[in-house]
Amino acid sequence: MPLCGIDAITFGVQDMDEALRFVRDWGLHERSVAPDCLVFATRDGCEVIVKPASDPALPPAIEAGKTVREVTWGAATQEDLDDVLSSLGDAVTHGADEIPRVTDPNGLTLAFRISRRGPVAGTPTLPNAPGAYHRIDRRGPVFTHADPIQIGHIVLFAGDFAAMRAFYTQRLGFVVSDEYPGHGCFLRCQPRGGHHNLFILNRPQRPGINHVAFTLNDIHEVVGGGLAMSGKGWKTEIGPGRHPISSAYFWYFENPLAAPLEYYADEDYCTEAWEARLWERRPENFAEWAIAGGLDAATRRQKLRAEDSDRGHN
Repeated sequence: MPLCGIDAITFGVQDMDEALRFVRDWGLHERSVAPDCLVFATRDGCEVIVKPASDPALPPAIEAGKTVREVTWGAATQEDLDDVLSSLGDAVTHGADEIPRVTDPNGLTLAFRISRRGPVAGTPTLPNAPGAYHRIDRRGPVFTHADPIQIGHIVLFAGDFAAMRAFYTQRLGFVVSDEYPGHGCFLRCQPRGGHHNLFILNRPQRPGINHVAFTLNDIHEVVGGGLAMSGKGWKTEIGPGRHPISSAYFWYFENPLAAPLEYYADEDYCTEAWEARLWERRPENFAEWAIAGGLDAATRRQKLRAEDSDRGHN
């Protein structure tokens, strides 16, 4: 499996000033800031590139408004990169920047390069339980902000679900981790790795972006980072909560870059021995539990709002 994960994501936005405020609040590391281009990075060097949606150099958008315009996938070596490009054949094009690109069946532009990410080891807080004490003479942490480790996955609405599933599994060699038959497919780049780098959801004739997810250390950082974002005025889409399929804790936020962005941590790690399951597509399989409206940063209590979320199930 030649690809090793998401190496960069490029967004096209309407408001560059708000986008700059958001990526700084989100905890990303500044690389360059200009009126027409922002470049930030996660701890492992995965890039977040933000440009005005009107920039003619951007690839075409697959949906109206602010959205992801390009996903760059990384390969560990030149040999791996060559294998990917060979599998894609004549579909590959090269622009003025000489970066190889294809479009997936959704029309989303994918770029490929030797990965620029570096190894980063998380430092999760281990739990204590009777007879199993991992944290001794140390208090558990309270986070005041998040420092995302990587972009762990992207979730796409598939205008043609069968074509998207076939493209990523057959042409790019992704492995199925779990599946809603005919409705959704969790895919990972490598036989050994996090539960999914890509999740595709069936939405006939309406391709789009469902969300982009950033990996954190543990649930403590998810909660601390989420409270920090709430305190800075960013609106929760849903969270915190926990996914039963990938086991990950999550918190989703509305933002000026695209569809909701997610903080998440503690997902399942899969190997060749992982047994993919078929799941019924229903709300309790999206969230074991979840808080609608988020937590208020001042009171540390649930925000009392009537709205709910059916994320991922419409």
